[in-house]
Amino acid sequence: MASPSSLLSWPHRAISLSFQPKNPSPSPATARVSVQDPPPPPSDANPSPGRSSNTSRYVWVNPNSPRAAGLARARAGSGRRARLAAAAAALAACEAGEAPVAAALEAAFPEPPSEQDAVIVLNTTSARPAAVVLALRWFLRNAEVRKEVILYNVALKALRKRRRWSDAEALWEEMLREGVQPDNATFSTVISCARACGMPGKAVEWFEKMPDFGCSPDMLTYSAVIDAYGRAGDAETALRLYDRARAEKWQLDPVICATVIRVHSSSGNFDGALNVFEEMKAAGVKPNLVVYNTVLDAMGRAMRPWVVKTIHRELVSQEAVPNKATYCCLLHAYTRARYGEDAMAVYRVMKDEVMDIDVVLYNMLLSMCADIGYVEEAEEIFRDMKASMDSRSKPDSWSYSSMVTLYSCTGNVAGAEGILNEMVEAGFKPNIFILTSLIRCYGKAGRTDDVVRSFAMLEDLGITPDDRFCGCLLTVAAGTPADELGKVIGCIDRSSAQLGAVVRLLVDAAAPSEPLREAAGELLGGARGVVRMPYCNCLMDLAVNLSQMEKACALLDVALRLGIYSNVQTRTQTQWSLHLRGLSVGAALTTLHVWMSDLYAALQAGDELPPLLGIHTGQGKNTYSYKGLATVFESHLKELDAPFHEAPDKAGWFLTTSVAARHWLETKKSAELVAV
Repeated sequence: MASPSSLLSWPHRAISLSFQPKNPSPSPATARVSVQDPPPPPSDANPSPGRSSNTSRYVWVNPNSPRAAGLARARAGSGRRARLAAAAAALAACEAGEAPVAAALEAAFPEPPSEQDAVIVLNTTSARPAAVVLALRWFLRNAEVRKEVILYNVALKALRKRRRWSDAEALWEEMLREGVQPDNATFSTVISCARACGMPGKAVEWFEKMPDFGCSPDMLTYSAVIDAYGRAGDAETALRLYDRARAEKWQLDPVICATVIRVHSSSGNFDGALNVFEEMKAAGVKPNLVVYNTVLDAMGRAMRPWVVKTIHRELVSQEAVPNKATYCCLLHAYTRARYGEDAMAVYRVMKDEVMDIDVVLYNMLLSMCADIGYVEEAEEIFRDMKASMDSRSKPDSWSYSSMVTLYSCTGNVAGAEGILNEMVEAGFKPNIFILTSLIRCYGKAGRTDDVVRSFAMLEDLGITPDDRFCGCLLTVAAGTPADELGKVIGCIDRSSAQLGAVVRLLVDAAAPSEPLREAAGELLGGARGVVRMPYCNCLMDLAVNLSQMEKACALLDVALRLGIYSNVQTRTQTQWSLHLRGLSVGAALTTLHVWMSDLYAALQAGDELPPLLGIHTGQGKNTYSYKGLATVFESHLKELDAPFHEAPDKAGWFLTTSVAARHWLETKKSAELVAV
């Protein structure tokens, strides 16, 4: 049998901790590594058949080798980590009282803990805020602390994590009473705590205290306080700090760039937001997902969906993984801009990824579908909402309103009525938006009696008609046959006596134009800006449909005088133009009538016409009627035998030469120019 001394003479070599015997037995023995005891006698290595085969095996390491020192440190470190984790858990489990906290920590630390021990326990415990503060005081009394501010900073960080601003302020006061000088980390933690607690004003206040304590902000502090100034509404100061940080050659990082992009976006400076994004890339800073999401949100607010698409493609090319926030930003951008295909593509990706979609996002999609006539897509979304198991995704009154609007604008009376019935069964009462859409639907279908019935429902529910509702009634009146017009006018009278008076003057063929001009001037002069043009359009539509061209011209004169229509006619040396884009058919025909009368008067006065004359109708189409103003005008100009023809290289323009226009005008009388 070899002696221990002969073993020491063996050549040393690295020994694996997972020692495997040369001939492993079916039941492997446990290996123990020892740097203190010599190996056991060889006889123990071959147990007798009657003894258990689970006897521990020893791997001995020379205590003088570097390997031994590493093993000792690993064993000690493992034990220390376990002891500190147990201390943090004990602190989290005890009551937030001085005695329980002291007892838990005294049991965990029979010997005075080091400063690093205190930092680890305070940083990792999930104890209540009050227990954290009590533990801090115990460590300050009992630990071997070299810099007390370090422990205060760790405790403040724990309070920030729990969003306890009042406790953080109290701890700051205690810190000053104890004569502990705060450092940059203290201020950075307190400022970010205020920001996390939704108190940007406090964050700004603490930032401005830094010079009083001899502290200068670093990049982390700049980032936190720039965001705080932005959230507090002081964008100018936030951007001035950003410029200062750049001037002092601080290295830009994604955190501060995302903050500045958000500040620019909040103040409406979307070009500035995009510039910061491009600037950080030019400086070699790689945007992270937070930066991408922030700039996507900014460009969505700016109504720049084409930029959103470019940035999204860049995000994907950089192998960044979009998250729910990314898709929400994309949905916001595309639905606001009515990019239907892109919005639906994003929605289906979110469905495939089984992401939570709340009722707000659903309603944005439904509103977009209602505006652009996406019937099948809206029905798919609405089905998904009703089938969702999440209560936050179920349809609300706005969801039903969008669906009624969609069916109303497409003239689907049965669909609109079905949604209304579903809404009532779901416990929602119809609101003014739904009734407005329903009345528009009945008007399109020529169901005047149902218009009156829906108006009565409005009165039964105690809803006060607003100016948009009155505008809807005007729209219905413009398309109602003369023999049923009185029913709709009765509804208008009950909604707005002033508007009803104007409509009665308009439809009364025996009434002169001057009283109408005065009454319309008072009505439109006092109306909200958002409804003035729709009112004018509907009133002129009604006048044209009733063959009241003189009154239509009087209404146009009032609109021009009040600035409701601007730049309708423009003149240069080479071209006179009539701009009709945005006008209703009746308003556009009235404007054309006046313009051609003006051209005829110019010829009579001996004025020379320019080489070109043009009419701009725009090229857009009405989503629901599939007819645009250009289509209507092309037909109308043919009826007039007017020499205007659609320009092949200028969409939405009808052009003619001065020679052709002069010949045509001279063969017509001004009273015959427009066939109504």
